[in-house]
Amino acid sequence: MNAVLSSQTSLFNMFFKAPEENIELGDRDKDGYNTREPLLPVLSAQRSYDFVLVADKFEDLEVSHRSQKQEAFIQQLKKKNIKVTKIIHDEKVFFGLYAPHEIFEEYKYLLKVSDSCNWSGDVKGTVSRATRIRIVHFILYHTYINNGEDLKELLKKDVFETLFCLHERKKQKELKKNWARWSGLFTGQPVSEVKCYFGEKVALYYLWLGWYTKLLVPAAVLGIIVFLYGLAFFNTSPLITEVCESGIIMCPRCDKRCVVWQLSDTCAYAKISHLFDNEGTVAFAMCMAIWATLFLELWKRHRAKYVSKWKVYDWCEEEEELILEIVNDPNCHPKQFRHSYYRSTMVLILVTLMLVLIIGLAHALVVFRVVAAPLLSETSWEFMRDHANTMSVMLGAVLHYLTIQIMTRVNRWVAFKLCEIEKTRSFAATERSFTVKMFTFQFFTLFSSLFYVAFFLGRINGRPGNYVRIAGRWRLEECHPSGCLTDLFIQMAVIMLLKQTLNNVFEFAGPWLKRCFRRKTTKKLQRKCGHCYRKSCRDESGSVEPCDICKLSDWLRNYHLADINAFSLFNEFLEMVVQFSFTTIFVAAFPLAPLLALLNNIFEIRLDAIKMVSLERRLVPKKTNDIGIWTKVLEAIGVLAVIANGLVIGISSDFIPRLVYRYRYGPCANGATDTHCMQGYINDTLSTAYMTNPAIQQDFLPSQLMTESGFNVTHCSYKDYRNTEDYSLTSQFWLIMAVRFAFIILFEHVVVVCKFIAAWFVPNSPMRVKNQRLQDKLARLKEELRERRRCSKSTDV
Repeated sequence: MNAVLSSQTSLFNMFFKAPEENIELGDRDKDGYNTREPLLPVLSAQRSYDFVLVADKFEDLEVSHRSQKQEAFIQQLKKKNIKVTKIIHDEKVFFGLYAPHEIFEEYKYLLKVSDSCNWSGDVKGTVSRATRIRIVHFILYHTYINNGEDLKELLKKDVFETLFCLHERKKQKELKKNWARWSGLFTGQPVSEVKCYFGEKVALYYLWLGWYTKLLVPAAVLGIIVFLYGLAFFNTSPLITEVCESGIIMCPRCDKRCVVWQLSDTCAYAKISHLFDNEGTVAFAMCMAIWATLFLELWKRHRAKYVSKWKVYDWCEEEEELILEIVNDPNCHPKQFRHSYYRSTMVLILVTLMLVLIIGLAHALVVFRVVAAPLLSETSWEFMRDHANTMSVMLGAVLHYLTIQIMTRVNRWVAFKLCEIEKTRSFAATERSFTVKMFTFQFFTLFSSLFYVAFFLGRINGRPGNYVRIAGRWRLEECHPSGCLTDLFIQMAVIMLLKQTLNNVFEFAGPWLKRCFRRKTTKKLQRKCGHCYRKSCRDESGSVEPCDICKLSDWLRNYHLADINAFSLFNEFLEMVVQFSFTTIFVAAFPLAPLLALLNNIFEIRLDAIKMVSLERRLVPKKTNDIGIWTKVLEAIGVLAVIANGLVIGISSDFIPRLVYRYRYGPCANGATDTHCMQGYINDTLSTAYMTNPAIQQDFLPSQLMTESGFNVTHCSYKDYRNTEDYSLTSQFWLIMAVRFAFIILFEHVVVVCKFIAAWFVPNSPMRVKNQRLQDKLARLKEELRERRRCSKSTDV
């Protein structure tokens, strides 16, 4: 009995060995225990592949040429000693790619002898997974088959379906736990962990976004204070009281159906205008212009601390690209720097034509609003008829949003084509060129309509008896007597709310729905490929190479995630920089813009994190030391914000006319002490049109001059500074115009000086970072000197 049991036990141990019985050849001490040093070198198992290349399974003779190209590309990879593991599954062919150790040793050596990259942390120690992926990605896209086609062209011709790098499940779980979760909205970001997994470029994006969100807090608080300031005097402002209690009859706002109306009918509109057009707006606009400068300068300091910690302070992307070219092909001939005046001129002309087209679309939106207002005023719906101008503004904003969505795709295609015409030397240069062009197109697409509302609406529409008309038929729209700033506020609020809310919904819902739909397909495919019962395959330490079933299961899991491309991170940056533009450029018209941006960004950080970690394929890690050309774009926006806000306050706002009235024409200017200084301001801004004038009689039908009570008016008022006799502009108009221009010049000069002082006062790099880099450089030079002396001594011996 015992003999049978012992034989069964020996057979069991022969085929099923316990984990603790894993014995390796090692040097034993006198007690018989293994020491740490093995007698034979332990070969580290290949746990994960660098990339997975996917293609359709070709069987027909018609596609044999694609199969030949596929095989030719794989052979070229094998010539570079890249290990290729082929697994066929369910009409798909998966190629697991793993690069040899020698490639990364050459990369490390070239980094060490380079000019700008020799301070990198990759020079010493093992090459990280993120660096491996970046190097192999470059090699794959710079491998050519015999006819000169590269991987990009083969993907376009469906020789291969897709290429992706794999998520590391252990680190992926850690990022989900510490970062990519909705419950962590108000917690910090593990930026260094993000850097190790996604690379410095992605980490700097989240570092910048977190810093931007943090500094939005004081801006949002200031905006709320300005809003509450307007709300505090909501019911006591003499301007609102004058509008709400006025008996003034205003001229018809459109042709045919519009009739004369009471100024008091727009009491609610006047109250809303006061919330965003008050004395606090000027101070807030100045603060936001200085805030934009402080934000950028403090960001540079914040960035310097992290890039110094990550050892990429002096990193040069173009120099690394040159190193990768040598690693890929030691006999390479890199692209030369060149400049063509012909190509530059062609690009400049095409960019100008594109901007003309975008501005033309903005004019088309203006025409839509002009035509929509009279058409809406002729509808049978009383509410729509009474609020035709407001509805036309809101419809124009919605149409503007739809135009933005369409033009975004057109702008992207045009920017790509223009970069192809330029033929830049490196990917970094292409990315910079594309960024500038794409942002310029997007800026004009987004802001052309806003510039019209801010600076032209209600100022080129003419007067009764001499209205400006489109095609001699439709009158241009007018501003409300309380000012034009409310129209700009409505336009900005609709675009910001729609753009941010809908973009976030689609941005998250798209990959999430794809994952839900593909989950069943993935489970079916995984069931077809079987199930692995090896415990060693679940060992994440990397000591054992997984079986083909586990490899395929991992590849399928990544394959069915949402696809990404080289400009995926660009889309996130573009979205945030456009938001920064809205927050700073027309902030005088919308003090709550920083608050909306803050609320959006709190969710945006986690949304982007969840999307990158859980819903999308892994981004190819990129090493860099800055957010690139975006810094220059943000600086340009800061300067433009000073100009735009000065123009908004000086031209769009009623701040200057109120100031002139208070100190030149109002009761206080004439010595009155028992009335408010702004008493009578609304009436002072209105001019009167008499129906005895033949030109005015031609502009209005008799039915338009009848009040609701049936009274036939002989005169009506409109917003302008004109004489009653000959309708020429008054001296008050020219005085206000002079003060407007003087204020704009003074405002811009004062704010620009403040920006320069702020930029000078805040150093780009903290002294601690500079001193740390000084010590590191000194230590590195001493180490090189010691190494040289050591080599010299060994040579002498």
